[in-house]
Amino acid sequence: MPAEPGPSRKRFYAILILALILLAVALRLTVFAPDPVEVRVAEVARGTVQSTVTNSKAGTVEARRRSRIAPEIGGRVVEIRRREGERVKAGEVLVRLAEESLRARLEQAKEGVPLASARLEDACLRRDRARRELERTERLAEQKVASADRLDALQYAFDSARVACEAAKSELAQAKANLRASESELAKTTITAPFDGIVAEVNVEVGEWVTPSPPLLTSPAVIDLIDPTSIYVSAPMDEVDAGAIRPGLPVRVSVDSQPGTSFPGRVLRVAPYVLDTEAQNRTLEIEVELEDQKVAEALLPGTSADAEVILDTREDVVRIPTSALLRSEKVLVLEDDLLVERAVELGLRNWQYAEVKRGVELGERVVVSLDSKAIVAGARALAAVEDAPEAGAAR
Repeated sequence: MPAEPGPSRKRFYAILILALILLAVALRLTVFAPDPVEVRVAEVARGTVQSTVTNSKAGTVEARRRSRIAPEIGGRVVEIRRREGERVKAGEVLVRLAEESLRARLEQAKEGVPLASARLEDACLRRDRARRELERTERLAEQKVASADRLDALQYAFDSARVACEAAKSELAQAKANLRASESELAKTTITAPFDGIVAEVNVEVGEWVTPSPPLLTSPAVIDLIDPTSIYVSAPMDEVDAGAIRPGLPVRVSVDSQPGTSFPGRVLRVAPYVLDTEAQNRTLEIEVELEDQKVAEALLPGTSADAEVILDTREDVVRIPTSALLRSEKVLVLEDDLLVERAVELGLRNWQYAEVKRGVELGERVVVSLDSKAIVAGARALAAVEDAPEAGAAR
């Protein structure tokens, strides 16, 4: 039988195996170690965090005073005094229609007034004469000089003249009413501005025929007039936020025509009911008034807009980007070149920032790029870009 190795040989083999293991570990951690994963990090810092709610679908810029002016009578357009983009004053003439026939009717109505007045005067004079003759005959009748038949005839003549006088008064009133009606019809050939505003659209040209809208139907407006001082934003909010939104809350408004810019405003009105539209979520309409009137006047009605209502604001709190949050309120912290998972206690949050009450310290770096499977706790990592915290609060 071969001789068993002695104690010294056993120690040698054990030391050799241990050395090989240490060498393998060293090679694994150095030569064969995976490259550190690049991560984007943000420094834990102090700032403002707000609790906000946004509209569930696109809002719209509206004008509280917007008049789509249609003619009251039909007629041919003979003059257009104002065009798109021009400012007008209340009462200013915008469009004129042909007026020849209506002016002729007006002249006819004017002539009817003095004619009716003359007829009234004549009828009342006949009444007065019939009264005097009746009174003389009554005195003669008392002296038994005039017959009863004569007295009866004169009474009839007086009553007839009195009725004719009253009828002449009505004819004069009717003539004056016809005059006012003719003047009113003639005035309808002139379309004027009901308020100060800007002409948004002119839908006719000189020579075209326009007609008023028939009952229960809407014809295209001749002039679309907008009051730029009445601009507001109508935004549909999700019904679950109905209890939190109230008039007076601050709002940030953004419009598609000016990306990257937001405008301060206030909740002016909250609808007293929830809209229940088929195939859509139930929404609550709010109206937002912009603080800067000049900015509001520059917005075009019909433009898409988003309204972010600020429910609560906390200043100078410890915050991290919301994009750094893992599930179960955890974050990955970059310590030297190693990713360490931390549990955090959160306060207010929105889609960009979250308030952290406990779990991380100021100056620590949290990972904000969590879109790779290699970015996990225990992995070696290298900070690619450090995002400086933005000033103020975000949406």
